[in-house]
Amino acid sequence: MTSARRAPGIAPARLPAEELAANFSDLHPRFGDHEALVAADRCYFCHDAPCTLACPTEIDIPMFIREIQGGHPKSAARTIFDQNILGGMCARVCPTETLCEEACVRMTAEGDPVEIGRLQRYATDALMAENGHPYSRAPETGKRVAVVGAGPAGLACAHRLAMRGHAVTVYEARPRPGGLNEYGIAAYKAVDGFAQAEVDWLLRIGGIEIVEGRLGEGLTLDALAADHEAVFLGVGLAAVNALRAEGEDLAGVQDAVDWIAALRQAPDYESVPVGRNVVVIGGGMTATDAAIQSARLGAEQVTLVYRRDREAMAASDFEVELAAASGARVITNARPVRVLGEGRAQSIEFEYTESGPEGLTGTGETFALPADHVMKAIGQTLSPPAGLEIEGGKIKVDVNGRTSRAWVWAGGDCATGGDDLTVSAVAQGRDAAESIAASMRDSSN
Repeated sequence: MTSARRAPGIAPARLPAEELAANFSDLHPRFGDHEALVAADRCYFCHDAPCTLACPTEIDIPMFIREIQGGHPKSAARTIFDQNILGGMCARVCPTETLCEEACVRMTAEGDPVEIGRLQRYATDALMAENGHPYSRAPETGKRVAVVGAGPAGLACAHRLAMRGHAVTVYEARPRPGGLNEYGIAAYKAVDGFAQAEVDWLLRIGGIEIVEGRLGEGLTLDALAADHEAVFLGVGLAAVNALRAEGEDLAGVQDAVDWIAALRQAPDYESVPVGRNVVVIGGGMTATDAAIQSARLGAEQVTLVYRRDREAMAASDFEVELAAASGARVITNARPVRVLGEGRAQSIEFEYTESGPEGLTGTGETFALPADHVMKAIGQTLSPPAGLEIEGGKIKVDVNGRTSRAWVWAGGDCATGGDDLTVSAVAQGRDAAESIAASMRDSSN
């Protein structure tokens, strides 16, 4: 183990198995019954409920907390699932510190919000542990809808359509459904295979079939539109932005999203390779997840570098502080110039930046970091489907998720309004499903 820990370059098993298991244990363990009651008692049950207004899926948070307080966690779960069928995962991965908990009155008054996320997990776990499914299908309508992408938006859309009695075929390009929840979330946020367990639970409603298929590779929008009454696109963002720095093609430089996906699908953490000196470039959740997990895998030095100042980082204060607590150094106002090395990355040079009237500019002052493993987390882009209007690099949709093409809807990260959050994708998929169902009902009258 000592040789693995000190091995140059990118190598697996830098830490013993027991240490890795501890490093990747549950970030926020489930409340016990007494803990949940104590946490629920802190809620003021505000009439105007600023927490609910801050939730993209508009869960009635005071209601479900009151149901927990009354000893009815399964009823609380139903209140959650009525709005957010992926409420179990959202309880684990939502940046509650910038959404419902930031809006909590106790946060405003005391700087200590009600632990809404953990209460949500307590409730949803209780109901999901039961056999069966809390929702049943309406009588079959005979109408068929295609959903492209089995991520949060696609799954939420499919479930709501199945509830309305429609038959849904979900086309998924990857081996497992789940999208971001399965491939893009830090492992310590969704332990014990929860992402797949949640998909299996969701599918218990019936009426949803998941098949292999990738848009543009034998699967066309024209063919889907011809074979179904409606189409929903939840294809996410597949392409990663280029670093645009010399040496980007050296061995040891990779996309952070690919590395995180490989970590999530690995049979064990000992098999996941990581460098001794890791540099992650970016300022969002993917960047912090990559930095934190690199440190927890045993990287000797981890540095997260972002080109703008701290206030411009998309990652929340909690995520940045977690990265620092895990051992990562955070450097802001620096952009990559070149990756240096003979055949593979050995160091990376940066230039300090500053913001001014002309935007972001370099100062001319540079510095270098040792780097045998460079991860790019600088955003993803859409591979746009043909025949749809694109705005700002995403599929243009209206408030109901309608695209510029009749009978085609879209939601999640691929659509305008998407913001790389599971909870927002769920809201868009759910609302698009209601719009699709209403449109099909109107067309039949």
